[in-house]
Amino acid sequence: MSDRTMARQVLLFICLLSLSSVHGQVSYSIPEEMPKGSLVGNIAQDLGLDLKRLKSGKARIYTGDSAEYIELNKERGVLLIKERIDREALCAQTTPCALHFQIILENPVELLRITVEITDINDNPPTFEKSEMKFRISESAVIGSKFMLERAMDPDVGINDLQSYSLSPKDNFILKMKNQPDGTKLVEMVLQKELDREKQDRISLILTAVDGGDPKLSGTAQIHVTVLDVNDNAPVFTQPFYKSTVRENAPKGTVLGKVSASDADNDGNGEIIYSITNTMDNVREIFEVDQNNGEVLVRGEIDFEKSRHYEIHFQATDEGGLTDSCKMLVDVIDANDNVPLINILTMTQKISEDSKPGTVVAMMNVQDPDSEDNGKVICSINENLPLGLKSASDNFYSIVTENDLDREREFGYNISVICADEGSPSLSSSVTLSLQISDVNDNAPVFERSSYEASIPENNTPGLSIFTVRARDADWNQNARVSYILEDSSVNGVPVSSYVSVSADSGVIHAVRSFDYEQIKDFQFRVIAQDGGSPPLSSNVSVKIIIQDQNDNAPQVLYPVQTGGSVVAEMVPRSADVGYLVTKVVAVDVDSGQNAWLSYKLQKATDRALFEVGAQNGEIRTVRQVTDKDAVKQKLTVVVEDNGQPSRSATVNINVAVADSFPEVLSEFTDFTHDKDYNDNLTFYLVLALAVVSFLFIVSIIAILSVKCYRWRRERMFYKSGANLPVIPYYPPLYADVGGTGTLQHVYNYEVCRTTDSRKSDLKYARPSSESIISLDTSGTQTLTHAQREKLATDNSDTQVSFNHVSKCFI
Repeated sequence: MSDRTMARQVLLFICLLSLSSVHGQVSYSIPEEMPKGSLVGNIAQDLGLDLKRLKSGKARIYTGDSAEYIELNKERGVLLIKERIDREALCAQTTPCALHFQIILENPVELLRITVEITDINDNPPTFEKSEMKFRISESAVIGSKFMLERAMDPDVGINDLQSYSLSPKDNFILKMKNQPDGTKLVEMVLQKELDREKQDRISLILTAVDGGDPKLSGTAQIHVTVLDVNDNAPVFTQPFYKSTVRENAPKGTVLGKVSASDADNDGNGEIIYSITNTMDNVREIFEVDQNNGEVLVRGEIDFEKSRHYEIHFQATDEGGLTDSCKMLVDVIDANDNVPLINILTMTQKISEDSKPGTVVAMMNVQDPDSEDNGKVICSINENLPLGLKSASDNFYSIVTENDLDREREFGYNISVICADEGSPSLSSSVTLSLQISDVNDNAPVFERSSYEASIPENNTPGLSIFTVRARDADWNQNARVSYILEDSSVNGVPVSSYVSVSADSGVIHAVRSFDYEQIKDFQFRVIAQDGGSPPLSSNVSVKIIIQDQNDNAPQVLYPVQTGGSVVAEMVPRSADVGYLVTKVVAVDVDSGQNAWLSYKLQKATDRALFEVGAQNGEIRTVRQVTDKDAVKQKLTVVVEDNGQPSRSATVNINVAVADSFPEVLSEFTDFTHDKDYNDNLTFYLVLALAVVSFLFIVSIIAILSVKCYRWRRERMFYKSGANLPVIPYYPPLYADVGGTGTLQHVYNYEVCRTTDSRKSDLKYARPSSESIISLDTSGTQTLTHAQREKLATDNSDTQVSFNHVSKCFI
């Protein structure tokens, strides 16, 4: 404390204790903004003082530490304006506003109290912080719904202060003033006519604030109302009043508390956005509220020297525009100062990846209450971003795109904005903005392979899943949703859709029908992958399906032909050497590969030690010398198996006669006819035979023996003359061995023996030409000599399969 101040206080104390007379006090009232030198009042006249007393008493004004706005003219005894007085700067909203000071006289000491009231003049029009206010109001809002408006600010007081609001047009809304306990007035917009979004989805209003001065001053703001659908519950704060404390210079992000409101609506209409609605102070520059969870955070600098208390007004707004309000009183705890304040004016949350360079992403304003270098702020953003920071004007910046964007390369960016002053040490502040890149359908689906090839076994079940084609789309969401389509085409003149189908969602290819390798071995088609963008993009891929052969066909015996008629036997002379070719079993299999590889084995035989069958060629040969003890009638059963898994087989029965001449075996082979599959007719034949045997037996036996003997003798004579038998080629239908690669490797003869009974007719005896054929029934025989058989076997051992017509026997 200075000596001069202490002296003044001591003098004032003495004066208060020892003054024997005080002439009193005087009050004056003057308007603000009076020019310098203007007369305040005649102090000498009003207090009855002599001008000489003012001079001799060294009259002076004492104001303490306050600024001196009034001066004393001792020559005239009047008070004059020393400095221009601004009531708003001096007293703000406090009324009445007065200057209190003392005039001190010496010799004797006197203390005169002077009060000068500063009256307000209407020198400030009402102003709104924002020129525009936006509301989103549901069309289901009931009549009388209230919407809080931002208040206008007028630093004047009394009649010059803000007096009224007006709203135009008044078709849907009217205004309502609401007095607060603290003396302030809230202005609300009240719905007086139901909204109809289908008739008018946007309403523009003009809010006018008017003071009471003369002349009246006013300010305006525009109100934009967006009409929404169906929202009939406004948010409600859990309590109308909150309290909190905060230290001066508390760091940004410090949590003061949390305001909470609930909304009975659900889905989007129940989502609440919190905001700060203060307009007449700088609360929103210092504090912020998380619009999602209601947490109240420190946003700017808190200076105890500027304000010791803050009153934060909150508004809870749902998706329909309905609101509720509350306030929070914040007491500032002094501490020991100014960092740049970043204010985001506008921010684009999403930007399309096809946006051109130069597109504005965000705009912000930066303020630093410091001065000179400490108040100069330089802002920057993090590097390696396709974005740049440009200075639009003083303290205003815009973030713009500088390069092309690609969502497939980067889904979004976190933009760190750092603003630092040039003080020493430098103080800085920062904010992080999240920018998402929205997708554009600029990528077509891409298959995992350039072409696909899959196989499926024949005889498959219709609907069987063959395999899956997959395509990827680098886009996102609907633009990346891939559907699979079967391209229209045909296979062998049949639409491909009758062969296969493709699942639109999964790309699984299913077989529509059961395939037969013997009919179709492979086929190709194309699958289209199309995304869900607009317009859609697509690509296609070639798919080849290979049918795999299955062992679904059993071998078919071509020779010997099995019939139910006359008995056919292969004749082996008793002089046959070891390895004598008795006959050959010829079979084919319409499968392919190993499924068509055939093997032969002897299943049953009257004498297994006498015959063997070639496992690969089906040739039946003798394995030892024939003896007189060997039975004339030999019956063999040969099994033909393929190499499939599981294997399939066929059997053939072969009758062999061991004898040098036909009469030798006649009696033995007459019983062959009874070995056939006629058990179901056995009774019928026995009865018939008994009825006619006495009449036909002798005649039939004589006729048969006569014909057989005649033909046998003619063949013997023909052999001795060295003549050759006529050969008539014959090929069974539907079978051929092209190129000599099949199982038919030799020339074969066949003999047809028919009887008058069609059930016993026989088409068989396909056999190697080197062997004799005996066709036995009850009528006669026909044979070839062994020499002829050997000669034919030698001539035709390396030829392709053919069938020679030797003779036909009809009974």
